[in-house]
Amino acid sequence: MRITVVCVGKIKEKFYTQAVDEYLKRLTRYCKIDIVELPDEKTPDNASELVNTQIKCKEGERILAAIRDDSYVCALAIEGKMPDSVELSEKIERLGIDGVSSITFVIGGSLGLSDAVLKRADYKLSFSKMTFPHQLMRVILLEQIYRAYRIMKNEPYHK
Repeated sequence: MRITVVCVGKIKEKFYTQAVDEYLKRLTRYCKIDIVELPDEKTPDNASELVNTQIKCKEGERILAAIRDDSYVCALAIEGKMPDSVELSEKIERLGIDGVSSITFVIGGSLGLSDAVLKRADYKLSFSKMTFPHQLMRVILLEQIYRAYRIMKNEPYHK
């Protein structure tokens, strides 16, 4: 399975980078995994709804350009489904059994994802109704993908 994480914005804090690197290293046992980091748009303070929409659209165009046509797209969105870790593991495993060889997880910028990206998504995934910094979300997502593979392989992992 090839997993790609497309995300808007760079990680600035070293501790996030270290956590991402650790999970990427752990995941190489189970799948091919890549991170595609896209530039974010500057959002002016007190921007209008129109400006926010334009920013999401620009970021959305970059995201869509980074997604392979044949990839199953899983967008991280607050309004998405909230599976537990076992259900996420089963979802990834089922996709592989069904012949899906490429999954792309998408993490938007500070304003979220454009309508075009959400429309392209095959599945919308939510980790909480709360909002998290996209840098932290990258770590959480990679940890859950790692946990999913450990569950699939019946390997121990802390609960």
